[in-house]
Amino acid sequence: MNGADVLLYVNTGSDAQPTWTAVGSQRNASIQETTDAVDYSSKDGRAARVFGGRYASSISLDALYVPTDSAYGALKTAFRNGDLIQVRVSENQVDTEQASAVITDMSREYPDQAAATISVSLTVDGEWTEVDAS
Repeated sequence: MNGADVLLYVNTGSDAQPTWTAVGSQRNASIQETTDAVDYSSKDGRAARVFGGRYASSISLDALYVPTDSAYGALKTAFRNGDLIQVRVSENQVDTEQASAVITDMSREYPDQAAATISVSLTVDGEWTEVDAS
């Protein structure tokens, strides 16, 4: 799949009436999901015994810096206020999943002789939910 076919959207509306806005000029988006292994081994055996423990997910994204982009403005405000935001993933123009997240890092780069960019890291609060296709 071409990376351009996966977009991260931010709710620039309200919880009651969401307005899903793509973060402008995205170049990369990455979703990480992890599960801690809980060790329940005993001295009776040498082999480790584990089961799935705490689940976590995080998101990172890079985009061209567009200071007038409404999704960027929503990200910037939420980051500075420490607010949870709603994010949604769209694959091939089909909304697939959404979650609440907190922005943990937001960086801007202004290189000489190249385009300015932003990098954003988010941590998901809870779990992803599937978007109802109806």
